[in-house]
Amino acid sequence: MNFVDEAVIHVEAGRGGNGCVAFRREKFVPRGGPAGGDGGDGGSLYLRGDAQLGTLQHLRFQAHYRAERGRHGEGSNRTGRSGEDFFVAVPLGTAVRDAESGEWLGEILDEEPLLVVRGGRGGRGNARFATATNQAPRRADPGGEGEVRSLRLELKLLADVGVVGLPNAGKSTLISVVSAARPKIADYPFTTLVPQLGVVTPGPDGDPFVIADLPGLIAGASEGAGLGHRFLRHVERCRVLLHLVDLAAEGSAGEEIATVERELARFSAELTQRPRLLVGTKLDAATPERRAELARAAEQRGLERLEISSVTGEGVDRLVGRLAGLLGARAG
Repeated sequence: MNFVDEAVIHVEAGRGGNGCVAFRREKFVPRGGPAGGDGGDGGSLYLRGDAQLGTLQHLRFQAHYRAERGRHGEGSNRTGRSGEDFFVAVPLGTAVRDAESGEWLGEILDEEPLLVVRGGRGGRGNARFATATNQAPRRADPGGEGEVRSLRLELKLLADVGVVGLPNAGKSTLISVVSAARPKIADYPFTTLVPQLGVVTPGPDGDPFVIADLPGLIAGASEGAGLGHRFLRHVERCRVLLHLVDLAAEGSAGEEIATVERELARFSAELTQRPRLLVGTKLDAATPERRAELARAAEQRGLERLEISSVTGEGVDRLVGRLAGLLGARAG
């Protein structure tokens, strides 16, 4: 299945049923009076979180959703049946805006339904209008229109740790080692085309946490270059950032670190304040120059530095333990 993290859908609430104009006409009830019932209310439409969904792909196949309308009122003061509410399932982490005005409507973070369009009220029957001076009213209200709007949905993955870095920094390999996720791994850039989630269990007594492998960032990613710009929004929900740097690559490690930092800051200045670990990868093939640059960059920024090899496993357990400690400290 393709990873779809944006969708636009059209939603309509049900219209309320019309009120009824009717009079009692039983044989032994002279001047029976008005007996028109009210119309039923139209159904409302809600978005509801579903933990089993991982993308918005299913909304691409059906973009229009409508709640049931209310039934019309009937004689003998019978109120029409209200329309059934309609629920659209979306993944947890979905942000909802009005597609036309941009109005913020809410976020789906649990299974609590979010009302997005309200059903119309049922119209009043003529029995509601009877008075001492108007004992046979021939007036009834029409049902109210249900709300209609288009919604823009954006999925932001719910992960505790977000893994960022340049393409080929070893993000996918690390995810495959510390969790059961199996992202595509190859010796060329942009092997990760969609975000990958994995669950990490730090030992028998540790609390599991979710780690997200995001497509590699390059210079200009926040403005649309490469693939990372589409997925930077997923970093916003991560409590800790894991910044990977390839210790076996050529070029300046300091410049690579600065590139990723600039793109994060351009997307959201708040991301630069997020707890971050600077981690050198591919330690088994590292060059002394790159290791020295990583050490200087970490010292200049006041960041904690770790070095790992996902191939040999060196330093991986220490990294997992440190992440668990950071998450536990922030939770407390």
